Amino acid sequence: MRDMEVNRHGKIVFPANCFPELDFSTLNTLQQLDGVVERDFGAKAPTGTDIFDRIAAGRYRTKFGLMRDMALNLFWANRFVITMYEVQPTRWADLPRRRDDVFVPIQTPWRDRETKVSAVRDTYPKLAARWDAETEDRIYKILFDVFSHRRSHATKLSAVIPTVAELCSDRANQTLRLQEYDPDFPRFSYAEIIDCYEEIPELEALHRWSMVLHNQYPWHREHATLTPVSELRDDDYVVVFRPRDSDVARFVSRVRSGTAPKARPTTAAPQPIAPARPYEAIKVRDLAVQPQITAIAAVHGELVCTNDDLIRNSGYNWSSMTAQEISDKTGIEQRCYTQDSLEDISLRAARAALAHAGVGPADVGAVIVCTCTSSRLIPSIACWVSGQLGIQQTHCSFDLVAACAGLSYGLAEATRVLQTVKRPVLLLCAEKFSDKIGNVRPSRMIFGDGASAIVLAPKPQGAPPDIEYMQTYASGPLSQVESILWPNPAFANHITVFGPEVKALAGRYLRQMLDDISALPDPDGVAKSLLASVDLIVPHQANKTMVIDLAAAAGIGADRLYFNIERVGNASSASIPLAIHDAVVDATITRPTRVFAPGFGAGAVAGYSILRIDPAVIAPSEAVAVAIESVGERGLAPTPAGDDVALAFG
Repeated sequence: MRDMEVNRHGKIVFPANCFPELDFSTLNTLQQLDGVVERDFGAKAPTGTDIFDRIAAGRYRTKFGLMRDMALNLFWANRFVITMYEVQPTRWADLPRRRDDVFVPIQTPWRDRETKVSAVRDTYPKLAARWDAETEDRIYKILFDVFSHRRSHATKLSAVIPTVAELCSDRANQTLRLQEYDPDFPRFSYAEIIDCYEEIPELEALHRWSMVLHNQYPWHREHATLTPVSELRDDDYVVVFRPRDSDVARFVSRVRSGTAPKARPTTAAPQPIAPARPYEAIKVRDLAVQPQITAIAAVHGELVCTNDDLIRNSGYNWSSMTAQEISDKTGIEQRCYTQDSLEDISLRAARAALAHAGVGPADVGAVIVCTCTSSRLIPSIACWVSGQLGIQQTHCSFDLVAACAGLSYGLAEATRVLQTVKRPVLLLCAEKFSDKIGNVRPSRMIFGDGASAIVLAPKPQGAPPDIEYMQTYASGPLSQVESILWPNPAFANHITVFGPEVKALAGRYLRQMLDDISALPDPDGVAKSLLASVDLIVPHQANKTMVIDLAAAAGIGADRLYFNIERVGNASSASIPLAIHDAVVDATITRPTRVFAPGFGAGAVAGYSILRIDPAVIAPSEAVAVAIESVGERGLAPTPAGDDVALAFG
């Protein structure tokens, strides 16, 4: 299943938000599965009794509120089949009796089913429409058809379903019998679900949910009854469950055989110990080779995902939230995604920056790529980009993982390398989060895609550097070190963010950085401190609301901060250079400007740079395509993959 699709209406759709998928290769025990299922299904879903009690108490004010609870209840009732099994009605006589990979559930009747179903049926017409009565009634028809014909008691369901032999071991056991079965019973296709469109984002999400739930019961529901094994006849159809993939089959086998690996013993997190003495910032003017920023290029994602798009893609495991609430919580109105690869957007930024700097492949001394979202290990993105640029040899090309402090780490390494190579260094900061989020709501709200490229070259003798001070940090309490995780097995190996710990590490490091530069002198000897000499603060674009609050607590007003996060989201290592680029484009920076660029984030990393940004170094956005073509004409075009293979393997 793709992570992201653009449907026929031109809207972004995230299939994982409506088609539940769990990564069973990471699960070994029922306890682990129960924890994931409770988090993703049970924690948000009301039981049938809860819905009945809310109706009796008059708590439902709108049709949408009742329908949303019905849908959540149905996802919870289907929590195992929808994530683990394919449902296949089969004639009782044709069912193998001794197979260990064919399962038929033992089902318990839903208590007070008629009372609960009748309460919903009677209440819905009396409620007010939230937005559009006609649309809401259309969605309700699908949902109620599923809800009203559910037979089994959801709290009695088990992830590991009995085999046919186990079902038959007690002839009083009940399972679902279909009095007739139509193999052509209408189902919604994948394309129909993806292409679903409603004017109201919340109703589009609910409509998509209802279509997925309809497909869980592909038979005429009024003909389905719970029936004891003793009453089943050869021509009766029963509902058979088969593992949906090999990972599920192996998980079921591990659980049934009791051969699951033992859990690793947990140890208490050590108490963090402060360094013996503070780390001093690097005063760049003391270095032999002074760095000059000769070009900055930016590649934003070509797909815009607005807050409304998030709501129309609301996951079955998401808390109810409006587009405005996302904006209030994060300061983000939209984020930019790309359908291109991380390598491709990195290469595009590299070509644009080198073209703007007038640097050819023979002149590049090193390529450094800062990213925390690469799935490539061999070759590194830096080596791949070096080859694609037509560079026969660099002093070094390597990837550097420093997450949201990537620019600080990257500039520090590039400046060090510059001392050795004394020729231009290409620094790339690039991230692609859109395919690593799945249905994790906090991550989907925050992260975006993007790439930037910076060319550093030796400054002419006697001229001041464009980087004046640099500093990097890492580590802290283990809870902060692990506050952002990817891959995270507990969330199907998608990226996850633990907000309170992230805010704690960001606040800790931001205060330390501000204290550091408040104690450093103005390099020009004019202002009372380095901080006082700064014209503009361009922080890591983590969460606008959070950063403004943290800065205010440190005595820094929002008027000194620049943000573009409301338009592009949080692009981790690429966020600061993308913001610097946009600050020039929107005329916030119109002359050579001293910028304080603090970064902080995953891994409990942090760092800052004091930069001199001249608007002339920015590769204009409208000229990037032309720059890429011109670089290709100058010999930086990629070598065709087929030629590479032929050369390597003959």
